[in-house]
Amino acid sequence: MATSGEGNDLRKVLDYCRRSFVYVGLFSLFINLLMLVPPLYMLQVYDRVITTRSQETLLMLTLVVVFLFVVMGALELVRSRILVRVGNRLDVLISPRLYSAMFKRSLVTPGKPSAQPLNDLTTLRQFLSGNGLFAFFDAPWVPVYIGVLALFHPWFGLFALGAGLILATIALINEKTTKKLLADANGQHVMSQDLANSNLRNAEVLHAMGMLPGIQGRWAARHREYLVLQSKASDRAGLLTNTSKVLRLMFQSLILGLGAYLVLAGDLTPGMMIAGSILMGRALAPIDQMINGWKGFSGARTARARLEELLDAVPADAPSMPLPKPKGRLSLEAVNAAPPGERLATLKDINLSVAKGEHIAVVGPSAAGKSTLARVVLGLWPVQLGSVRLDGADIGQWERTALGPHLGYLPQDIELFDGSIAENIARFQEVDAQLVVQAAQRAGVHEMVLRLPQGYDTWLSHGGAALSAGQRQRIGLARALYGQPVLVVLDEPDANLDESGEQALAECLIRLRQEGTTALIITHRQRLLQHVDRILVLNDGQVASLAPPTRVPPVARAVAGAGRTGPTPGSQRVTTLRPSARGRHEGGEETPS
Repeated sequence: MATSGEGNDLRKVLDYCRRSFVYVGLFSLFINLLMLVPPLYMLQVYDRVITTRSQETLLMLTLVVVFLFVVMGALELVRSRILVRVGNRLDVLISPRLYSAMFKRSLVTPGKPSAQPLNDLTTLRQFLSGNGLFAFFDAPWVPVYIGVLALFHPWFGLFALGAGLILATIALINEKTTKKLLADANGQHVMSQDLANSNLRNAEVLHAMGMLPGIQGRWAARHREYLVLQSKASDRAGLLTNTSKVLRLMFQSLILGLGAYLVLAGDLTPGMMIAGSILMGRALAPIDQMINGWKGFSGARTARARLEELLDAVPADAPSMPLPKPKGRLSLEAVNAAPPGERLATLKDINLSVAKGEHIAVVGPSAAGKSTLARVVLGLWPVQLGSVRLDGADIGQWERTALGPHLGYLPQDIELFDGSIAENIARFQEVDAQLVVQAAQRAGVHEMVLRLPQGYDTWLSHGGAALSAGQRQRIGLARALYGQPVLVVLDEPDANLDESGEQALAECLIRLRQEGTTALIITHRQRLLQHVDRILVLNDGQVASLAPPTRVPPVARAVAGAGRTGPTPGSQRVTTLRPSARGRHEGGEETPS
């Protein structure tokens, strides 16, 4: 796919499918020509066969008509199959780009993931491959049918023209009166679905604390608004649709009456009268189809608009020249950054240089910017000012699929995916059994996995719900260490670990230092501070201190233990600090961290 600078990707895919639409239009040409067969057959039967009483003529006409109907059925079948394949081609060509755009949007709008774009693609594909689109291919033939009626008699042509204009006006009124309502209803439906998905992801919390009635009420209010808007649009569309249907049937009957009058006046034959009624129905059918299928068309149009908005907002990655394998030297130069969508900087003027193989512990009070620093270092969140460099190259210059295998990341919230433990550790690449076991051993989780019923083949589903939080965290650590990454970022890696897990983590950090792996460890545990080269203290998004553990001010050690309540295995006694009247920190009594 081309970059967004060369045009909208969805529009390009539709243009690429244009040749297929041309073929559909060509088949529609012959189908609509064959639609003239029934009225012409009636014309010949009434005006030739009945008057001449020739059975041979009737037989030949019938055989020809049957053959032409078989041809028309075959053309209809081919036309519908072409549209089905056009829809599938559209899906195959745009879905990888769309999935990538959804993925990137979830990075820049954390906390609001949604699979709605895939539903929008399904809506668009179903419309393009369904019968609703046929009306738009058949509509250009309405003037042809009206012209044939005019050849029968000018009054036939004028009557059909007036009827067509009336139904077309109803179609336009239907568009004007329902467009905004349907768009608003679709928007409310999307938001209510996203809210329901979010609630389902947190079902345990809602059930445990009895929050279901309140949260269900919020969803119900949004869903009710969708139903109200949908009902208003459906009521208006239903009124116009039924009016169109009644008028079409009435016009077909009235043209039969007009034909009878002209027959009585000697200006028309009985065959033309019957054929004119059939042609009238065929001339008005595409307009009636468009009115009946307007809801599907409106939904497809709204879905396309949302897809184009997403693809325009999240451009495709431009191809970049591959860079050499990184070695792990990291530097932050006057970095100011904030969560996506926020203007107020969470990190302010951060300068940091980390040598290859160096381990830095990041500590600080809540909302100090520690997790923001982790995401900025990995290139997940963009910087407002400054730059983050890996081996001298800006992190944004690296091709993510090429850089990713050399990075390890353990977030606070561990998410495992549907698949085996081995596949999760191998990052869903081709499973290398030796590397999987090696990563598990480095994370100290190999023995734990072997105790599971199917070992590394144990299947995880629903985010690894069958595992404890500590087990998920340790498997997540093994995933972060898979393939011997050169830079590892661990955000609260000990948050859910017991004493044996903490001991395994400490041994893992020692091995990483020996192997020369650069690491940033965000932690509140004193135990991990013994295994780092320097401690970075963040306070209100700024560097308050950066020094080796032996030279860290007491405030840093106090902050490192502040995230835990009560003594923890292996914790040290540290000096807690309280603010003085002048705002400085003064020493207090010693308490367990």
